[in-house]
Amino acid sequence: MNDENNKAPTLLDVTKSVMWAMLGVQKSANYERDFTYGKPWQYIVIGLVAVGLFIGTIITVVRIVLHSTGV
Repeated sequence: MNDENNKAPTLLDVTKSVMWAMLGVQKSANYERDFTYGKPWQYIVIGLVAVGLFIGTIITVVRIVLHSTGV
């Protein structure tokens, strides 16, 4: 591992890891960093926020489509 991955992940690193996890991909170096230096509560909180934003986006898109079609 290089020096970049030998430190605790920042909030931006955690957010990137969660976003990549939602897509189902992750670099092995980042995966190792997350499990070695990361705090689980950070990933849980960011994950819940990301899922909430995703659901909110889907609901908004559906409402816009239904409103524009007159249903």
